[in-house]
Amino acid sequence: MATPTLDKVEAEASASPYITVTFRIRRFNPEVSDEAIWEDFQIEIDPKERVLDGLHKIKWDLDGSLTFRRSCAHGICGSDAMRINGRNRLACKTLIKDITSPDKDGAFKPITVEPIKGLTVLKDLVVDMEPFFQAYRDVMPFLITTGNEPTRERRQSSADRERFDDTTKCILCAACTSSCPVFWNDGQYFGPAAIVNAHRFIFDSRDEGGEQRLEILNDKDGVWRCRTTFNCTEACPRGIEITKAIQEVKRALITRRF
Repeated sequence: MATPTLDKVEAEASASPYITVTFRIRRFNPEVSDEAIWEDFQIEIDPKERVLDGLHKIKWDLDGSLTFRRSCAHGICGSDAMRINGRNRLACKTLIKDITSPDKDGAFKPITVEPIKGLTVLKDLVVDMEPFFQAYRDVMPFLITTGNEPTRERRQSSADRERFDDTTKCILCAACTSSCPVFWNDGQYFGPAAIVNAHRFIFDSRDEGGEQRLEILNDKDGVWRCRTTFNCTEACPRGIEITKAIQEVKRALITRRF
């Protein structure tokens, strides 16, 4: 096998895949100030890496005080929802190359990162998720049945399963709810995620709690607050047709057929 020449080694080294990009992060530390600030961090990163990888580089190498949530890092846990370049996204599913590009001088445009809207910011990119999860709990997101416990699994046809299959994909990241202008202006609104999770059980043929959930969502802060702006559908990282699901719940409230 031929030994690589020095020129070849140097050429390969110079063809580095890394680019220099600025992360512009909205910082908030209640122990220091009541006001949030923007802080810039310049890092070298492979454009095929994710925003989460960039945040890790900043936290591990530049500023250990940077605070954000993440867990599985593969788009399943829903922990790292944040506003990236003005849109709700999962940091672990957003590639650097998809959100920045070089300007006419060859410099890459900054990437802005800030917490999701409508929920109280605790520190940096971490928000208080309790109101979100309370709305989720309020719609009773579990199977409700009567009678004796069955001795075998509750069987369901493929057609019956397909009726609510889309809304089973929710990972409770809050990207949809925190993109909703109604939720921004009124934190009492149940929000898209809670309605989606109610839909998942309302239309489940094995469940017997549909009427209870419909009455919960018939409240003044329930499903009728939706203004059909489609923000939630566009924000969902799982591709759930959220606006469609909300309309189906509204229709079920009117017809009482589900």
